Amino acid sequence: MSFYQIALPIGTLVYLLQVFVIKSYIQYKRTGENPFVFGKSASAHDYISKVYKTMILGLWIAIAIFSFFPDYYAYIFPFWFMEYEILQHIGAVLVVISLVWVIISQNQMAKSWRIGINYEETTELVTSGVFKFSRNPVFLGILISYIGTFLIIPNTITFTVLILTYVTLQFQIRLEEEYLANSHGTNYEDYKKRVRRWI
Repeated sequence: MSFYQIALPIGTLVYLLQVFVIKSYIQYKRTGENPFVFGKSASAHDYISKVYKTMILGLWIAIAIFSFFPDYYAYIFPFWFMEYEILQHIGAVLVVISLVWVIISQNQMAKSWRIGINYEETTELVTSGVFKFSRNPVFLGILISYIGTFLIIPNTITFTVLILTYVTLQFQIRLEEEYLANSHGTNYEDYKKRVRRWI
């Protein structure tokens, strides 16, 4: 097995555990509340959760085929013209930068961090730290991680997941902007004028 056939599944598992599972547990211990607030209704907000889960499944399928079933990798239509070692290294660097960036962003959100939107509560509006440069640093970091993964294993699945991630995050961000505008009024509107949506 090549280096990335070993490192990619391990790195992706570590990434997902740190960003979602471990952080959720820490947040629960800190606040006593489950930070995962997506539900099972037919609302646009809860539908996004289903899309996220599907994208993660697609990503794992691509990684599993690449790492453990290389004889079948051709069947997910790799972008052979992008298969350069330098691009893989750039992708790996992006994933690492993304992980560090997301951890910092989550920690700076403190008790305000959630996976989804709880419309029944008003969390603190965070505008300091990395939030001085991006209104959505966690989403920015996650998007960068998908770009990095695509560069490591460029194929139709990882490309599709990357595009769907970008589009879905756009919807999620706009739902959160509406929630924050309703919750924080002019404070959030002033913040929007100072800081861009992505960076």
